Amino acid sequence: MDNMLLLVLGFIMLAAAVWIKANRLWAKTGLPGGQVVYDDVIQTENGDWYPQREPLYSQQLQLVGRPDYLVREHDGSLTPVEVKSSPAPQQPYEGHLLQLAAYCVLVEENFGVRPQYGIIQYRNQAFAVEFSPDLEEDLYNLLVEMREDLYAGELDRDHNDWRRCGRCSMRGQCVQRLG
Repeated sequence: MDNMLLLVLGFIMLAAAVWIKANRLWAKTGLPGGQVVYDDVIQTENGDWYPQREPLYSQQLQLVGRPDYLVREHDGSLTPVEVKSSPAPQQPYEGHLLQLAAYCVLVEENFGVRPQYGIIQYRNQAFAVEFSPDLEEDLYNLLVEMREDLYAGELDRDHNDWRRCGRCSMRGQCVQRLG
């Protein structure tokens, strides 16, 4: 009987250790507590990964996007999460904030639930970003500018970043490339 009790206590301790480890790993992902209901990749039964076929789409804005994750939190809200492989800056980059705002708009139009915030998860830090009316307005203003640029004759390069130019898919045709 004593051996059985020790065995049961051992299993309970092992289960507690696994539970603690799982919670620590979840916390490192930057995802809020809840259930992942969407991600931008799907794993098949044989373990292969492929991109999610159905992006989120806004008819009103003519906007398409795939957040890395959507998490349904315990209160029923949906939170978009964007994962970046680079180390965290002091504050999220403006482009990353606007990308997250676009995902918030897409979530609201596709699921009928306005996210209160979204998360940008860098390699070493996560930022919870409020989906405020000001951020939403910044996104709409950017979309207007981008649509106006579609009809402009020629656009000037908007940066002085050598690395960005080096990775650009239009580098071969660009007359304004750096280097």
